[in-house]
Amino acid sequence: MQPLVEARDITKRYDGVVALDQASFRCQPGSIHALVGENGAGKSTLVKILSGVVIPDAGTINVRGRPVVIDSPIVATRLGIGAVFQELSLMPDLTVAENIFITNPPRTHLGLVDRKALYRRAKQFLAELGFQDVDPDALIGELPLAQRQLVEIAKALSRDPQVLILDEGTSALTMQEVHTVFEIMERLRAQNRSVIFISHRMDEVEEIADTITIFRDGRNVASFPAGTVGREEMVQMMIGRKLEQVFPPKRALPAHEVPLLVIEDLSWGDTLRNISFRLGEGEILGLGGLEGQGQRELLLALFGVLRNVRGRIYVNGEEKQITSPAAAASAGIRLALIPEDRKTEGLILPMPVKDNITLATLHQYARFGLMMHHQERAAVDRVIEQLRIKVPSPSVTVRSLSGGNQQKVVIAKWLLTQAQIYLLYDLTRGIDVGTKHEIYQLMRALADEGAGILFFSTDLSELVGLCDRVLVLYEGRISAELSGEALSEENLVATALGMKANGREESPVRRMA
Repeated sequence: MQPLVEARDITKRYDGVVALDQASFRCQPGSIHALVGENGAGKSTLVKILSGVVIPDAGTINVRGRPVVIDSPIVATRLGIGAVFQELSLMPDLTVAENIFITNPPRTHLGLVDRKALYRRAKQFLAELGFQDVDPDALIGELPLAQRQLVEIAKALSRDPQVLILDEGTSALTMQEVHTVFEIMERLRAQNRSVIFISHRMDEVEEIADTITIFRDGRNVASFPAGTVGREEMVQMMIGRKLEQVFPPKRALPAHEVPLLVIEDLSWGDTLRNISFRLGEGEILGLGGLEGQGQRELLLALFGVLRNVRGRIYVNGEEKQITSPAAAASAGIRLALIPEDRKTEGLILPMPVKDNITLATLHQYARFGLMMHHQERAAVDRVIEQLRIKVPSPSVTVRSLSGGNQQKVVIAKWLLTQAQIYLLYDLTRGIDVGTKHEIYQLMRALADEGAGILFFSTDLSELVGLCDRVLVLYEGRISAELSGEALSEENLVATALGMKANGREESPVRRMA
């Protein structure tokens, strides 16, 4: 069968770094083709070339057997290729409807945009996709990340592509939203169209893909039908080595009279309701529950981002007033936040890697108003080596890095502050398995050195494998606390849905009032 899209011997270099090294890829019609590999393996570069965003240095592309030159996204759209990238392309000051149909809005007989027709058209289209919870009239900048992701998918589908590229298009979505997107992908497959699906969630890949291609170091190292190769072997192909153990071993927590962090009756509007808990030295405390139950707001409240927060916060036994992120990071408190969206909340993309890393600690490298660049560069080099950030030079823009390396830059920024409490929101979202393993080891090392970690994750296996305890949030309250043998994926799902955990009477599950 003739491939719908085929790339042959594609090479691309950035500042002397080889992103793709004579890489080849083919996607058949009526197929969901997963493209997997570590961050920086070349996956995103390949699909950007297929989408006309990046021009290759060498190689050829065929669409339905015909050689083509895709030198712009407009050409890619004409060829029937639509893409959703990790970096969302939406305009925050326009509405959902305006973003979806930005290139072809309905018009009046005078040639003006027909806003009523635009709203109706967007509402109907979103409903057809199963995205009816997205308000067509809402401003993009006011939507949570998951809904922005859905709008980006709707925007790509509005152009009726023959090939849909999803580059981490499900990374910010809930389980139910992922299921809805999978139904769309299956409809496209039934229409003899194709989906190129990039995801670091191996469960998703195994569930939906027909074919899997693995990239490593800018090359295609294997392609095979889904289900014919085991997960461990796939991981080994991706990272070039065998992972002996996914999660580092937990250790018995030391007894301390005074916890690092004590929260009493924390409330914020109707979103957070009388939340109380303790975080001990060396503890990784998980936040569970369905996404959107107040986990994000809890971390933002503790970091001083939200206003009119009620309740008491104690750090090392002393009550603190955390009224701003600067106060949270100050010497007497030393909190660090890894936020939900690294690109808009954790990084300044046009700035160099070096400047992003030292953004929170610039005062440490200044004397009498002058920067001590030698000390700053030494600190940057040290943390880049510690986290194994793949970067040709600290002077390149952070925008040019892969998603996993961008996340490492966010982590590096806060490591330099020597924080004692880390607030982590879905830290490994969109990160490859090898980098995840490195981050898990780092989290456990920080805890072993005495730091306290408050950690929300949409990956249940992370909560079970990493955390000493998990607090389950439901409608802004802590509904249960799981630890020991009761800390299982099954119990996390049950308590998140307001059900009883299995073996609750025999296991250490605390139901909260």
